[in-house]
Amino acid sequence: MTEPALLPRLGWQFVPPETGQEPPLARPVLEAADQFDPGWQHAQTRISRSASRPALAGFAAGLLVAGLGAATLVAGTALQALGGTAVLAGTAGAVAGGRSAWRERRRLDVAIAAERERADAAAASASATLAELQREHAAEVRAWQRRRRVAGRRPAWLEVSLPGGLDRVDVAGGTMAGWSALVTTVAAPLLGAGGEVSVIDLTEAAVAADLASIAGRAGLRPLVWTLPADLPSLDLGPGLAAGDLADVLALAAAAASASHPGPAAEAHGADPAPDVALLERVIAALRPGPPVASVTAALRALAGVGDPRDDVRAGWLSPDELDRVGRLFGRGAADRIVTDRAYQLESRLRWLDALGTGPPPAPRPPVRLRIAALDRRSGMTGNRMLGTYLVAALTHLLRQAEPGDPWAHTICVLGAERLAGDLLDRLTDACSVTRTGLVLAFRSVPPPVRERLGRGSSALAFMRLGNTDEAKAASELIGTEHRFVVGQITDTEGASVTDTWGGSYTSTAGTADSYAESLSVSRTAGGSRGRGRSGPGGFAPFGGFSASASRDSSYSAGDSTSVSLTEGINTGTSWGISLSRAAGVNSSLGTTVQRSRELLVEAEELQRLPPTAMIVSFTGDGGRTVLLADANPAIGLLPEASG
Repeated sequence: MTEPALLPRLGWQFVPPETGQEPPLARPVLEAADQFDPGWQHAQTRISRSASRPALAGFAAGLLVAGLGAATLVAGTALQALGGTAVLAGTAGAVAGGRSAWRERRRLDVAIAAERERADAAAASASATLAELQREHAAEVRAWQRRRRVAGRRPAWLEVSLPGGLDRVDVAGGTMAGWSALVTTVAAPLLGAGGEVSVIDLTEAAVAADLASIAGRAGLRPLVWTLPADLPSLDLGPGLAAGDLADVLALAAAAASASHPGPAAEAHGADPAPDVALLERVIAALRPGPPVASVTAALRALAGVGDPRDDVRAGWLSPDELDRVGRLFGRGAADRIVTDRAYQLESRLRWLDALGTGPPPAPRPPVRLRIAALDRRSGMTGNRMLGTYLVAALTHLLRQAEPGDPWAHTICVLGAERLAGDLLDRLTDACSVTRTGLVLAFRSVPPPVRERLGRGSSALAFMRLGNTDEAKAASELIGTEHRFVVGQITDTEGASVTDTWGGSYTSTAGTADSYAESLSVSRTAGGSRGRGRSGPGGFAPFGGFSASASRDSSYSAGDSTSVSLTEGINTGTSWGISLSRAAGVNSSLGTTVQRSRELLVEAEELQRLPPTAMIVSFTGDGGRTVLLADANPAIGLLPEASG
């Protein structure tokens, strides 16, 4: 028996109470049925009389001739023979005329009877049709009455889920508080249903801190890496094949050199092929599966930077490896080019020297929530390179994995505008092939990002857009003909969320015995960040992938996990706190579900959307759907919410 497909929840749609209040149903009225028309009968009678006149005249003439002939016979005159002939002829003419007149009369009677029968049948049919319509109308009236009774108590918030067949969600715009709500809303139901969620947080703002907190309280034991501090426990990449590792390192080095990272830079204005070729040759000269520190040590030896004997003593290079690296390229005009390129690559990739250098990972139970986040206290160049490395390495692992169930593993990339466009395209393709769900969140929407929004089988969500030009472009993509109703609780909750959101990650990439207990999320009004370590540990590839193993798509989560996640959202997150405040501002929950205001799709409106509000657009079997949703995960706890 196959498991039901997992579909992500994007939020909740506000439904005003007056929606569904239909006007009374009109009683059925039929057009008047055909009836027997006396005027038609009179007209037919006149026509019949006109047609019978020659026959009646012949009948009368025949009788007259026959009478004269009979009178001649009675008188006994010499014209007796002629009288007999006249009697015979007159009688024959009278009979012929009378027969013709009788036939015309008979035809008229038959026509009138047929018309009466047709009119009676039409009247009977109309009566039966009217009776059937009246029965149907009575049933519809009863259903209408039931709908009116239900409309007064129908849920005010309806769940917004993606239809089947979509494999990506593109989020344009939004605040960090709004993204925190969205990633919790998307991930919590998937985790509760037994799915896996991997979050790559490039925002440096601990966007998934709420999600990590409630997952920890629910017993899911999330793994959180704060980078670069947790690079020693992160082994994502060194196990790749030589060609794949060279490709990943070349992309990371190109990102570190880009003055304007992101899709606008595309390949950062340089051809990565020479870097990939150089790195492939260097990696081939090293031991199988070398750590990045060995690769950078080989690059230093190739570039003549420092004393290579220091790297040999540190264990990054062996004497044989150092000798092979020294013989990779000959002396000549090209030597200077290779030396310069090796130096540039080493200067950028040295940020990754600590990658995977920690002790081997201790055994741990299966992990279904993994978060890799950049630390704000690191350098901008280093974080730019680390983000590219994470996504590129994950993309290569996805390309080697077997397809699984749709959305059973979901990847959320927050701050995707910091990545090159071709890297995003490769990640999107890999997720599509393996049926991995993908959520890409872009803080800004420059033209290269705009060109990628909504490509393929994806849904598009617009959150608050601060830039006027971007808001104008978004309104054109959505369509200015749409009008939405913003619930009062969305506006009120949005006003109170700014002083409740803010957090920091604490690393849980420790040993199996201690990492679950080390999770703690501290909150401050301004969103300051901290970092903690629980000890050395290992890394399980995102989503349970490995280069040679396929994903296990069986689910084992039960109701207890879902309930724990729900309770965590209600009691321990900024969204539960803000929802309680929003409800407290109103006199009762009944007030909060009333209509608040209308929203038109205009640039100004998109610039002042509440933090958790978003306009969602997707195409399903019924065509294109555009609606306004609230991403606050705590709304599902309201009694008016319904899935």
